[in-house]
Amino acid sequence: MEARIEKIKQQLQAQGYKLTPQREATVRVLLENEEDHLSAEDVYMLVKDKAPEIGLATVYRTLELLNELHVVEKMNFGDGVARYDLRNNDKNHHHHHLICVQCGAVDEIMEDWLGPLEERLAKEYNFKVIDHRLDFQGICHRCNEKQ
Repeated sequence: MEARIEKIKQQLQAQGYKLTPQREATVRVLLENEEDHLSAEDVYMLVKDKAPEIGLATVYRTLELLNELHVVEKMNFGDGVARYDLRNNDKNHHHHHLICVQCGAVDEIMEDWLGPLEERLAKEYNFKVIDHRLDFQGICHRCNEKQ
């Protein structure tokens, strides 16, 4: 975890920002809950345990800054709630999501299935894909098993 925090610190410094204690607390919460697609309110509630003096507005500003600097990706899964996902710069693309329309669960597909499509876009349209995101909406295995 410390190596990733140091990398994020360097990303901020490269853009003229500091990793303040409040920003570090926010980043640590995101790292500790990386698979959970936390909302700003979720992050705030978890950060309050680490830094009781932090305010909700500070968490919002930190998440927006991290989004602008491409440290996190701000996502909306159709429920009207912005959620935040840490970017992994070691990979060319993000993972994809399975979104359950019944219970709201979000599961991840870590494989990138769109490589052949990107090659076709480059060849047929001279279009270089920099990034993409693919979300599937449906009914998850948990809800299917209940029925």
